[in-house]
Amino acid sequence: MDDQTRTELEAAAFRRLRQHLMEDRPDVQNIDLMNLAGFCRNCLSRWYQEAAAERGIEMGKEEAREVFYGMPYDQWKAQHQTEASAAQKADFEKSFAENVGKPE
Repeated sequence: MDDQTRTELEAAAFRRLRQHLMEDRPDVQNIDLMNLAGFCRNCLSRWYQEAAAERGIEMGKEEAREVFYGMPYDQWKAQHQTEASAAQKADFEKSFAENVGKPE
Protein backbone atom coordinates (compact mmCIF):
# COMPACT_ATOMS: atom_id res chain seq x y z
CA MET A 1 0.00 0.00 0.00
CA ASP A 2 1.36 3.42 -0.88
CA ASP A 3 1.70 6.20 1.70
CA GLN A 4 -1.10 8.34 0.22
CA THR A 5 -3.61 5.49 0.38
CA ARG A 6 -2.53 4.61 3.92
CA THR A 7 -2.97 8.24 4.99
CA GLU A 8 -6.40 8.40 3.38
CA LEU A 9 -7.51 5.20 5.12
CA GLU A 10 -6.19 6.42 8.47
CA ALA A 11 -8.02 9.73 8.01
CA ALA A 12 -11.24 7.89 7.14
CA ALA A 13 -10.90 5.69 10.23
CA PHE A 14 -10.32 8.79 12.39
CA ARG A 15 -13.40 10.49 10.93
CA ARG A 16 -15.45 7.37 11.66
CA LEU A 17 -14.14 7.22 15.25
CA ARG A 18 -15.04 10.87 15.70
CA GLN A 19 -18.53 10.27 14.29
CA HIS A 20 -19.02 7.31 16.60
CA LEU A 21 -17.95 9.24 19.71
CA MET A 22 -19.70 12.51 18.84
CA GLU A 23 -22.86 11.47 17.02
CA ASP A 24 -23.54 7.80 17.65
CA ARG A 25 -22.52 7.62 21.33
CA PRO A 26 -22.44 11.09 22.92
CA ASP A 27 -23.92 9.38 25.99
CA VAL A 28 -20.59 7.72 26.75
CA GLN A 29 -18.85 9.98 29.23
CA ASN A 30 -15.24 11.09 28.78
CA ILE A 31 -14.38 9.81 32.25
CA ASP A 32 -15.64 6.35 31.27
CA LEU A 33 -13.50 6.42 28.13
CA MET A 34 -10.50 7.43 30.22
CA ASN A 35 -11.18 4.71 32.77
CA LEU A 36 -11.56 1.99 30.16
CA ALA A 37 -9.20 3.04 27.38
CA GLY A 38 -6.83 5.61 28.84
CA PHE A 39 -7.95 8.32 26.40
CA CYS A 40 -11.06 10.38 25.70
CA ARG A 41 -12.45 12.97 23.32
CA ASN A 42 -10.27 15.66 24.91
CA CYS A 43 -7.19 13.54 24.25
CA LEU A 44 -8.20 13.20 20.60
CA SER A 45 -8.66 16.96 20.28
CA ARG A 46 -5.23 17.49 21.91
CA TRP A 47 -3.64 15.02 19.48
CA TYR A 48 -5.30 16.96 16.65
CA GLN A 49 -3.81 20.18 18.05
CA GLU A 50 -0.38 18.56 18.33
CA ALA A 51 -0.57 17.30 14.73
CA ALA A 52 -1.42 20.83 13.60
CA ALA A 53 1.53 22.25 15.55
CA GLU A 54 3.88 19.69 13.96
CA ARG A 55 2.83 21.14 10.60
CA GLY A 56 3.34 24.75 11.70
CA ILE A 57 -0.37 25.45 12.19
CA GLU A 58 -1.11 27.44 15.32
CA MET A 59 -4.18 26.14 17.12
CA GLY A 60 -5.18 26.69 20.70
CA LYS A 61 -6.71 24.09 22.99
CA GLU A 62 -10.24 25.50 22.73
CA GLU A 63 -9.99 25.83 18.95
CA ALA A 64 -8.88 22.20 18.64
CA ARG A 65 -11.72 21.09 20.91
CA GLU A 66 -14.24 23.04 18.83
CA VAL A 67 -12.94 21.38 15.66
CA PHE A 68 -13.19 17.93 17.24
CA TYR A 69 -16.48 18.42 19.11
CA GLY A 70 -18.11 20.33 16.25
CA MET A 71 -19.17 23.06 18.67
CA PRO A 72 -17.68 24.97 21.59
CA TYR A 73 -16.61 22.52 24.27
CA ASP A 74 -18.71 24.19 26.98
CA GLN A 75 -21.78 23.78 24.80
CA TRP A 76 -21.05 20.08 24.23
CA LYS A 77 -20.49 19.55 27.95
CA ALA A 78 -23.82 21.23 28.79
CA GLN A 79 -25.64 18.99 26.30
CA HIS A 80 -23.93 15.66 26.95
CA GLN A 81 -21.70 15.62 30.04
CA THR A 82 -22.98 14.49 33.42
CA GLU A 83 -21.39 14.88 36.83
CA ALA A 84 -18.97 12.05 37.52
CA SER A 85 -19.85 9.74 40.36
CA ALA A 86 -17.50 9.06 43.25
CA ALA A 87 -16.82 5.60 41.79
CA GLN A 88 -15.99 7.06 38.37
CA LYS A 89 -13.63 9.57 39.98
CA ALA A 90 -11.91 6.84 41.99
CA ASP A 91 -11.54 4.69 38.86
CA PHE A 92 -10.12 7.70 37.02
CA GLU A 93 -7.48 8.29 39.69
CA LYS A 94 -6.38 4.66 39.37
CA SER A 95 -6.46 4.70 35.56
CA PHE A 96 -4.58 8.01 35.38
CA ALA A 97 -1.86 6.72 37.69
CA GLU A 98 -1.48 3.59 35.52
CA ASN A 99 -1.29 5.61 32.29
CA VAL A 100 1.06 8.40 33.38
CA GLY A 101 4.38 8.02 31.63
CA LYS A 102 3.16 5.44 29.14
CA PRO A 103 3.58 6.31 25.47
CA GLU A 104 0.42 7.35 23.66
